[in-house]
Amino acid sequence: MTQLDVVYRYVNPPTEIELRALDNVREVYGIRKISFDEKAATVRVEFDASRLKEPVVAELLRKTGMELKERLVLA
Repeated sequence: MTQLDVVYRYVNPPTEIELRALDNVREVYGIRKISFDEKAATVRVEFDASRLKEPVVAELLRKTGMELKERLVLA
């Protein structure tokens, strides 16, 4: 297992409907954790890179209705 983190800045905070859809994303095999930083308007996803690739993770988030602005580079 190769654990990776990816952080995206989002446009608007997730709505209740989007949060419910994110619960389904958490159940996807390979997604380990999803967390939000409301002050920074970011969402961090920990995932297993041997199961998923970063573009797939971004698409899963977009399918919930979240509008992602940009991917942030982690130092």
